[in-house]
Amino acid sequence: MTVKRKHLLGLEELEPHEIMSFLESAKVFREVLDRPIKKVAPLRGLTVVNLFFEPSTRTRLSFELAEKRLSADTVSFTTATSSVKKGETLKDTVRNIEAMKIDMIVIRHQSAGAPYFLTRFSDACIVNAGDGQHEHPTQGLLDLYTIWTKYKKLAGLRVVLMGDAKHSRVIRSNIWGLTKLGASVAVCGPPTLLPVEMEKMGVEVYTDIDKALDGADVVNVMRIQLERQTSGLLPSLREYTTLFGITRERLKRLNKNYTIMHPGPINRGIELADDVADSDNSVILEQVTNGVAVRMAVLYLLAASEGKNVKQD
Repeated sequence: MTVKRKHLLGLEELEPHEIMSFLESAKVFREVLDRPIKKVAPLRGLTVVNLFFEPSTRTRLSFELAEKRLSADTVSFTTATSSVKKGETLKDTVRNIEAMKIDMIVIRHQSAGAPYFLTRFSDACIVNAGDGQHEHPTQGLLDLYTIWTKYKKLAGLRVVLMGDAKHSRVIRSNIWGLTKLGASVAVCGPPTLLPVEMEKMGVEVYTDIDKALDGADVVNVMRIQLERQTSGLLPSLREYTTLFGITRERLKRLNKNYTIMHPGPINRGIELADDVADSDNSVILEQVTNGVAVRMAVLYLLAASEGKNVKQD
């Protein structure tokens, strides 16, 4: 379980064996989370900065908890209480933070490419926690891990990614990860929420939900980004629910041992019915738990690849 890579910027650039290294390492750390004492010491003495320029609950808390479970020292940064409000640039912000002798930076930013930009002048390991509409690699990895642990494989499974593909960085990371590991991927949503020529990413594209769901093993439902729906991309949320909402009736089209996923937060009653979100086939809360293990694996493997002072527990 080794990764010869300093940064995790996206799943598009990873080889299949690298993705599997993250998943296999996450399996080990998932067992740690089930222990009475959930803390190990591999990153003791290292400092990780969480640099969040966008609002986040699950991702930010998951990274903070992963860092603490690994015994790293952590500092969390939010723009609301920083010099960014005074006009400081991203470059200057990071250079000032790095002058405090830190080892790793976890960054979420509204601009695609911000994590790549940091690698040009920072000596720290950079982890992309979501950049614009580009990628969200750790969410992609935790989704892959959740599917892999249930089915013991990814190759040959049919996975449907539902919803706002136009704005979703999660969908992009899922596509790259799933297709590299042999899954069959379909993307479904309204034509106005589907990127042009998405088929070139190696997926099937549907605007008819019933056709998309036929024979699916996994349905990963994406949030309709309400904050972006002022531009006329949807006639109404009621129409979206009627045409694309995942309901009990539509589940009949799936394979018997199907799985319902959602990266959160859920717009209940819009993209996902309550009784579907809370059903026995839903692994939404399991995704959250797995997210901590996956992020522990990412931090550990990147630090180890750089020869940082990683300690064996």
